[in-house]
Amino acid sequence: MPKRTLAADPTPVRVVIVTLDRHIGGAAERAERILRKEVPGLSLSLHAACEWSGNEAALARCRAAVDAGDIIIVSMLFMEEHIEPILPWLSRRAEACDALVAGMSAGEVIPLTRMGGLRMDGAEGGPVQLLRRLCGKRRREHSSGARQMTMLRQMPRILRFIPGRAQDLRAYFLTLQCWLAASDENVAGMVRLLVNRYADGPRRGLRGTLAVVPPKEHPNVGLYHPRIEGRITDSIEQLPRPAACNGTVGLLVMRSYVLAGDTAHYDGVIDALEERGLRVIPAFAAGLDSRPAVAGFFTRGGQVVVDAVVSLTGFSLVGGPAYNDAKAAEEMLAQLDVPYVAAHAVEFNSLESWGASEQGLMPIEAAMMVSIPELEGATGPLVYGGRSASSGPGSRAMQSHPERTRRLAARVQRLIALRRTAAAARKVAIVLFSFPPNAGTIGTAAHLSVFESLHRTLHALRSAGYGVDVPASVDCLRDRILGGNAPRYGTTANVSARISVDNHARREPWLGEIEAQWGPAPGRQQSDGQAILVLGAHFGNVFVGIQPAFGYEGDPMRLLFEKGFTPTHAFSAFYRYLREDFRRRCGAALRYPRGTRIHAGKQVGLSGDCWPERLIGDLPNVYLYAANNPSEGRSQNAAQRRR
Repeated sequence: MPKRTLAADPTPVRVVIVTLDRHIGGAAERAERILRKEVPGLSLSLHAACEWSGNEAALARCRAAVDAGDIIIVSMLFMEEHIEPILPWLSRRAEACDALVAGMSAGEVIPLTRMGGLRMDGAEGGPVQLLRRLCGKRRREHSSGARQMTMLRQMPRILRFIPGRAQDLRAYFLTLQCWLAASDENVAGMVRLLVNRYADGPRRGLRGTLAVVPPKEHPNVGLYHPRIEGRITDSIEQLPRPAACNGTVGLLVMRSYVLAGDTAHYDGVIDALEERGLRVIPAFAAGLDSRPAVAGFFTRGGQVVVDAVVSLTGFSLVGGPAYNDAKAAEEMLAQLDVPYVAAHAVEFNSLESWGASEQGLMPIEAAMMVSIPELEGATGPLVYGGRSASSGPGSRAMQSHPERTRRLAARVQRLIALRRTAAAARKVAIVLFSFPPNAGTIGTAAHLSVFESLHRTLHALRSAGYGVDVPASVDCLRDRILGGNAPRYGTTANVSARISVDNHARREPWLGEIEAQWGPAPGRQQSDGQAILVLGAHFGNVFVGIQPAFGYEGDPMRLLFEKGFTPTHAFSAFYRYLREDFRRRCGAALRYPRGTRIHAGKQVGLSGDCWPERLIGDLPNVYLYAANNPSEGRSQNAAQRRR
């Protein structure tokens, strides 16, 4: 029977975890408290690479911990900006520490692994060669997370009966098992395993003294809800269901966060959706492939049972930081044929830094959480939570952002209402851009036939069942929009509505900010002194509107360098007309409505204080951009996301 460690044994054991983020931070803190009862001298520190950018103190703490570490665990280091700052320190410490375990990381990190006789440096023979023989030749393709987890569980069982250095390989797989199911018990078990087998030098007396148990197994695919017993189930029937259900939302969450108990950001979204009478099915899958969760819980008997899918993972539907399979995701989404929204938590920054930043998401966040999911077909990127920089116990746990979470729930509800509304009853607003104003530029753009495209779009909408009155010709369409009563009002297009000064002053939520920039309502832009004019024309349930001018066109230097960019009375009133008066349920913009991009706000990952968010509100919207001008199209990517 293994000798137990004496409670008074003060032997220091420094265990260091270096990883991408803090999703197992809470589990690590709780595991340390458990382990110190068995090894009083043990310390367990976690260092998140996502915190190093602009935080030299955090990076210095990590480097110092690695320099002194006895057992070092490295995981989820894929990106160059995370690897380069710490790789020399890891390389220098690899041969001096008791063990270094590197898993699920880039090719320059994995070879640092040192576990007894196990090396991952490419040398032939030994445990790695044995692993190749056991696995055989396989095609190089991305397998599902479920299949990878099955192999990960099987390998230790096979290696158990092979003596010698194969036991180091077995320990490597058991460590990965614990990491991928990083509950409190498994994090503690992972450390016990490594200390029990590899403690050396002054710590060697700890070898064989700890009670090591197999990793606790958790379901690869399952359901999560904060208010059910045990929080995890495989039965949809155990999930709460509103008395009056207004729709069903399939919610994708990360298994690792669920097992680590770091779920407050998910809980906030679940609560916000359920408050709107929506049934929520929060599902997770092993690894970074969400398809098993989608297939297992969002469909039943070949029928889709959700009205929308919202991903809270911050990753692709199929893939993560190291790879993604957009084609596979596209096929899955085509089968579902429901709105797919990819929301994200701020992970590489604090909520406070994000809120104060003019940039919003960091470039790496924008690429991983916004750009890559868009390749699969994700829409409506929106920040819903993150970690706070405030000090105190539990302050580094994830949390939801109340205002952003409510906005996400409101948009999802509108998308579901839109899907459940017959096409003939839907109202659609199409916004045309005009720049420079008063120069005959409405509906013009380089190499684009805007009115011809618009005419075809109206025909397509009518064919799809929308209530559209399509003019007989492109010329008739143009005359309806640019002519009409324009001569009577002295405007560049037909006046579709007049918003009185009293009406505007009573309903404009940000009147004070606008008047501070542009003077009393109704302002000089697009008004007759008594009312604000909304330009455009109605074609049945379709309204084609002309976006108002920015107000800065006569002052080019101000247009370039003014940071406020508070919209004019006319600009804000135009979008309020669409939100509240026209009551549109879907918007489409031919060309690009730059105004919602150029006004004050972050570049990507907007807050509720950004003018584009204020103007759009919870309206479902579609941003169209022609592909015949790739360079300009790429330069407008931020504009698309800000919409």
